[in-house]
Amino acid sequence: MPTEEVSIVRSMFTVPMRNLILLIIGLKGEAHGYEILKEIETIAAGIWKPSHGNLYTMLNKMVEEGLIEPREEYKGKRRLVKYSLTERGWNYLREANEIALKSLYMAVQYHEMMRNKLLEKGYRREIAREAVEEYLSLLDGICKLLDEKRRNLRKMIEELGPSRDTSS
Repeated sequence: MPTEEVSIVRSMFTVPMRNLILLIIGLKGEAHGYEILKEIETIAAGIWKPSHGNLYTMLNKMVEEGLIEPREEYKGKRRLVKYSLTERGWNYLREANEIALKSLYMAVQYHEMMRNKLLEKGYRREIAREAVEEYLSLLDGICKLLDEKRRNLRKMIEELGPSRDTSS
């Protein structure tokens, strides 16, 4: 695995909030700290949100690393700092997103294998209809993403033209 990819994987598992912040900024185009806090709180179903100090420390570190750039804006006398991704930030997110998707697909496979193992061992659990419907909806979304990814990859292969086999 290339050094950069190792670094991305390490940061994904050691500092997942950093990637979440970059993802939020990337999806919104730009965001200020309070927006990011509220979005994280929504993602965590209202159970948790980072402290202001922790968030702004991370934002400042990402500015130093060249992943995001701040832009000041004033609403009356109130100063707001909005953050947007730099080119380096977009490249980081592109790589991190691919790795995250691979990890997610593998995690789903492992959970399915564990579910089957538990059933083999006789562990049965009644599941509420709502939970099954939610799970099915999640799987439908994953299938849709995978189908789109498959179409895009096939299109990419077509655009690259015929394979150049040099072994003959």
